[in-house]
Amino acid sequence: MAVFWAVCCMIFTAGNDLTFKFFARRKRSYGLFLAIIGVIWLITAFCFVREMPGDWRATILWGAISGVFSIVGNILLLEGMRVLDAGACSTIYRLNLVPVVLGAALLLGESISPAGFAGIFCALLAVIGFMPRRQEGGGHQAVLAGIGITVVAALLRAGMGLSYRYGFMHGADSSWVVVINAVFWIGGGILYRISRENGTPAATDPAVRRRERNKLLGYGVLSGVLVAAIVITMAAGLACGNASVVLPIAQMSFILTGILGVILLKEKLGPRRIAAVLAGAAAILLLSL
Repeated sequence: MAVFWAVCCMIFTAGNDLTFKFFARRKRSYGLFLAIIGVIWLITAFCFVREMPGDWRATILWGAISGVFSIVGNILLLEGMRVLDAGACSTIYRLNLVPVVLGAALLLGESISPAGFAGIFCALLAVIGFMPRRQEGGGHQAVLAGIGITVVAALLRAGMGLSYRYGFMHGADSSWVVVINAVFWIGGGILYRISRENGTPAATDPAVRRRERNKLLGYGVLSGVLVAAIVITMAAGLACGNASVVLPIAQMSFILTGILGVILLKEKLGPRRIAAVLAGAAAILLLSL
């Protein structure tokens, strides 16, 4: 069942990545976007709560730790996107599967089979295959800073997944951890809006402002449902399977995103990306053995 939930998580993540691509095509408030996601996530997560947690202390602790990893990682990813293009940031972000595997072996005592190592290698080849060839614009120092911020975001994303697994192994309730994470997204989105976007000029035309608010709300609601589904399926997979298997499979979402980008956004699919898709497919098969 762990692989099933990981594949579900991958599909939902691909849908959310595509939603974010559509959202990011125009300058909008990322803070409000994150807060709306948090609200929808919270409502959706409550639908899956069946009983009170047996260990409140562990649940609150690991819900808070994973919540901080999650919202700070995503905020840093957005900060990286201010300097780098979205494709480069997304690719670097997916490299979090490397610290996930290392952390699962060193911190969680998980054993990794030869097929698992081969799967991780194929996953890295797939990520490299999707790496943009060139970063347009921006000075050298700014680009290096953007890369550094995005690398930290990837490490925090790995920390989120590993803290899920560790928390579940030590009594944290998966349903309530997801609820606590949603609260952190609401607060983090509001703080980001206040601290980074308060001076952002708004459109002067009331009709344009209304249309942009409606689009922001629509994208936020859709992404909120998808994020809730991502976290719920990730939690379900980690509750019954190893982090070194579940998390790398979930990170293969960029393959589906790339295919959907070709279909819906008319992006190019050259030989390099075709090879990357095949490497990604091989990674999923090897990791599921």
